[in-house]
Amino acid sequence: MASARARNQVRLSRALGIPLTPKAARAFEKRPYPPGVHGRARKRQESDYAVRLKEKQRLRAQYGIREAQFRNTFEEARKLPGLTGDTFVELLEVRLDALVLRSGFARTTAQARQAVVHRHILVDGKLVDRPSFRVKPGQTIQVKPKSQTTTPFQVAAAGAHRDVLPQLPGYLEVDLEKLRATLVRAPKRAEVPVTAEVQLIVELYAR
Repeated sequence: MASARARNQVRLSRALGIPLTPKAARAFEKRPYPPGVHGRARKRQESDYAVRLKEKQRLRAQYGIREAQFRNTFEEARKLPGLTGDTFVELLEVRLDALVLRSGFARTTAQARQAVVHRHILVDGKLVDRPSFRVKPGQTIQVKPKSQTTTPFQVAAAGAHRDVLPQLPGYLEVDLEKLRATLVRAPKRAEVPVTAEVQLIVELYAR
């Protein structure tokens, strides 16, 4: 099951033009073209709609969330002050599963979500099992003490995931040995380590 999921992530990464997991990143280096028999062929011109749709799929895949949640978050961002696209990414970034990944407690988005759903993560000392839980500035995320003794989190505490993850963003303070992280302030779009032309997504939803 896990290997099938990994293969799917590699295929999706090649289709979207971005590595979604460390394993996909390695495969991407070898075959940086879309999957399928025509993958290496010269790309045909995509329609404006196709370009915008692909950009939406790229961002959604990086957070690994369903279309309904993605769209609801966008609608919320549209009602808030500031640039809708930037605000949208900033709202996605403070999801608990996203911050578990950024902190280096997991290696992939799927692992981060699993850690939350399987009740390994505390926020300000209280168990939270909703990946979509929105962390507020000043709140602390920590792996539950009992869970810290398990092999996956021991591996994380040793820094094994930091090598394959983007550089730690400035809005997070992390004590990896203690598997603890604090969201010190709200993220700014420019420092969020995702690849996306968010204006194209705004244009897609404005149609």
